[in-house]
Amino acid sequence: MSSTAVDPARENDPGTQQADAQAVRIGTGQVSLVALTKRFGTFTAVDAIDLEIPAGGFFSLLGPSGCGKTTTLRMIAGFEEPTSGQVLLDGRDLVRTPPSKRPVNTVFQSYALFPHLRVFDNVAFGLRRAGVARDEVRRQVGEALELVQLSGYAGRKPGQLSGGQQQRVALARALVLKPAVLLLDEPLGALDAKLRRQLQVELKQLQAQVGITFVYVTHDQEEALTMSDRIAVINHGRIEQAASPKDLYEEPANAFVADFLGVSNLMDATVAGPAGTGARVNLSDSFPVDVLRGDIALRGPVKVVIRPERIGIEPADSPGPNRVPGLVSNVVYLGSSLQLAIHLASGHAVSALVPNTGEEAASAWAPGMTVSCYLPPASLRILAPDQAPTGQASAGVLAAQRPAGAAG
Repeated sequence: MSSTAVDPARENDPGTQQADAQAVRIGTGQVSLVALTKRFGTFTAVDAIDLEIPAGGFFSLLGPSGCGKTTTLRMIAGFEEPTSGQVLLDGRDLVRTPPSKRPVNTVFQSYALFPHLRVFDNVAFGLRRAGVARDEVRRQVGEALELVQLSGYAGRKPGQLSGGQQQRVALARALVLKPAVLLLDEPLGALDAKLRRQLQVELKQLQAQVGITFVYVTHDQEEALTMSDRIAVINHGRIEQAASPKDLYEEPANAFVADFLGVSNLMDATVAGPAGTGARVNLSDSFPVDVLRGDIALRGPVKVVIRPERIGIEPADSPGPNRVPGLVSNVVYLGSSLQLAIHLASGHAVSALVPNTGEEAASAWAPGMTVSCYLPPASLRILAPDQAPTGQASAGVLAAQRPAGAAG
């Protein structure tokens, strides 16, 4: 992970840029993007997005490869100039402000530490370029290393550190100048899965401790849900939905968000009409179900979504409404739960999660079993049909079209 306010592709000195950023730090770190657009020739990487990033929070830009999230981050940093629109920091438009003059630091996925310098000197580099007194440098570097739990590593060189420790040094170097906003471009991507999970928690705790606005780019849904106060889901250079993790998961605005954020079961269906406070939806001619959430005023073809953990698995032929017979086609042991792949009699394939409450529960399911799937009306949600290609399928097309330097 790199922790410098300079784009690695530029020749500007990172310490100088960090020092300049500290000198002009302003306000509280509220970022506003207004009709922000970036085109590379005929390719539109970011398409007139409007976004409010609250001060002092942990905000994630989430989306598939090629969706425009990294390009958006680079425009906030100043490494890409917008085709049109505004980047406001505490109400001040930064579009014409060079990266070195912005109170913003960037943490990249590559570490970019100076290999010949000790940890202390890596973290102190920007402070020294700013002319900070020696005793003050020692104090601030000590505080930064303590913040990232590396107080005893000041005398080591990067080659003597693990990947996770190098990541912490890079983060300390970004934080020591106290930027108004810290931008993080997939900083945990080079780490193994266990370390990533550990550092996700630590990074969120660190953000809450320092109170700096964090803007985090990731394609990892679990990572975004774990760390973020708010998330903007991006697709084809547009924001599909921006909300809290809970609202995105529980109340997705459309089929793309439902499909991209977490595991979901999306089913084609037809709304027949109202039913009490909800709507009656036909999964097929023989299987009507009641739905209480989503766009219940829609009529005709729709998508219906339900999360795997909300499906109730009951014995075959269980009576009652909102129950659909099914055949278990596969069972995957996940440790804390079992994932059942089920072919419904309505023609849909769904995934259901069953808690692992003990050895009997773990061995109770097998391929070929017939079951009844209870789809609670309050757990089903009606969404408008998605007219755009799904995220992962479209990502390859975007990657093939995207010019060099326009990734993410």
